[in-house]
Amino acid sequence: MYTLRSLFVLLCSGMFFLAQSQKSSKEKWESMFNGKDLTNWTPKITNYPAGENFGNTFRVEDKKIVVRYDAYDKFNERFGHLFYNKQYSYYRIRLKYRFVGEQANEGPGWAIRNSGIMVHGQTPESMGKNQDFPVSIEVQLLGGDGKEKRTTCNLCTPGTNVEMDGKLFKPHCINSNSETFHGDQWVTAEVLVLGDSVVSHFANGKEVLTYQKPQVGGGNVSNQEVVFGKPGQLLKSGTISLQSESHPVEFRKIEILNLEGCMDPLAKNYKSYYVNSKPEDCKYKK
Repeated sequence: MYTLRSLFVLLCSGMFFLAQSQKSSKEKWESMFNGKDLTNWTPKITNYPAGENFGNTFRVEDKKIVVRYDAYDKFNERFGHLFYNKQYSYYRIRLKYRFVGEQANEGPGWAIRNSGIMVHGQTPESMGKNQDFPVSIEVQLLGGDGKEKRTTCNLCTPGTNVEMDGKLFKPHCINSNSETFHGDQWVTAEVLVLGDSVVSHFANGKEVLTYQKPQVGGGNVSNQEVVFGKPGQLLKSGTISLQSESHPVEFRKIEILNLEGCMDPLAKNYKSYYVNSKPEDCKYKK
């Protein structure tokens, strides 16, 4: 028969075991890119159907996903996005990017050294053939011009809105408080996405922007054939894509950490860093 003292010792031992198991959960980052080809990625370029990679815009070179325009006579507003084939809700995504070379002929002035990571987006198949941007939240990636201040990991909102400080934020873009990164240096961009609650941007490991409640609404998307969502509808999950906006850009070390899964410490696939529970994912020893 257990005494009060022995029960206390057992309880403390159990709490210590749980604390140790939680502490021992190693972050399981997954590569989103095999370094060889565009397996698991789907291009969607304005004026072309999903899956058609006009001009070999998105390609793999030296274990990098790169955006090139050598097959374009002029850009002609052929904005492109390369979609990862799996959707996520709670996660962290990080990658390294850099801008290289010269902008495509007749690319818009605002798109010089400009690209982005789109999160909580619609699928490429749901976009109209002539649609320019997916309804999504854009983590805008910008390179400096060698002179002026130009922040990166900014926010733009094609077909969406967000909240900041408890109020609906409707302007299309807002700058982060990042440094300016000139030249062709590699920069690490990271995004923390927590369902429909919070999104945070990081540049070289520093948090530079945070906002809440990503939702459908706003403008700046042309030629939608099918209406995506209803105004005010919160975005809980969606696609991830990389942009082609007329300036050559390169991406490497593209990886993701899923933050949604089994949160039962007794399950063999428990992870202490999960923040959203999916009990149906739990697996137990037989």
